[in-house]
Amino acid sequence: MSEKVKIITTEDGSHSLYHEGLQETYHSFHGAYRESIHVFMIYGLDSWLAKNPRKFPIRIFEVGFGTGLNAWLTLVWAEQNQVPVLYHSIEPFPIEKEVYSQLNYIEHDHGIWHFHKYFEALHEAPWNEGGPVSEYFNFKKDLTTLEEAQLYPSDVVFFDAFAPSKQPELWTKQSLEKVTSAMRPGGLFTTYSAKGQLRRDLKELGLEVEILPGPPGKKEMTRGWKKSI
Repeated sequence: MSEKVKIITTEDGSHSLYHEGLQETYHSFHGAYRESIHVFMIYGLDSWLAKNPRKFPIRIFEVGFGTGLNAWLTLVWAEQNQVPVLYHSIEPFPIEKEVYSQLNYIEHDHGIWHFHKYFEALHEAPWNEGGPVSEYFNFKKDLTTLEEAQLYPSDVVFFDAFAPSKQPELWTKQSLEKVTSAMRPGGLFTTYSAKGQLRRDLKELGLEVEILPGPPGKKEMTRGWKKSI
């Protein structure tokens, strides 16, 4: 196993990773699976779809592929809702097969067992190339930093970087501007972070910012909508 990360079990029974160099977990101790569902599925994709029931495909940009949990849950969501998704993720430090092959997400919800094969498929997909992974899910992951990444127009942004205290360069107004400027009118930005500076920056960048209930163990989270033309 990598010297930089180790597998931990969060309170809902799902795995996460602990980055030894940053002394930070990839997800909440209170539940990796529940956090991803809450922040990115319920307050992300479900909310966007409610406002845009016939605007397809949905173009998603994710900052931080990480364990692949958000991408996999999005694939499941796309297939279950029969909504085409174009998913673009960036990750400068991918985890190794000996790590991701031990993650227990596919065992966590037996109601979606028939999507299990896609979790490994996302990790094994070639970097810097795009293509279909399932009928409704087209996927590209780039081995790059946010600073160097080429962004495409996006409808939904999953901002899932490490905490501002651990990766401050990703949370600067300049970095946020790069992401929000690529969002299409009416686009949604969702993140677990509840930092006041983040909210002020997003407002200054033209987003309508909402303070929402956070996932288990966290009082609040942040969501922003880009104004429609």
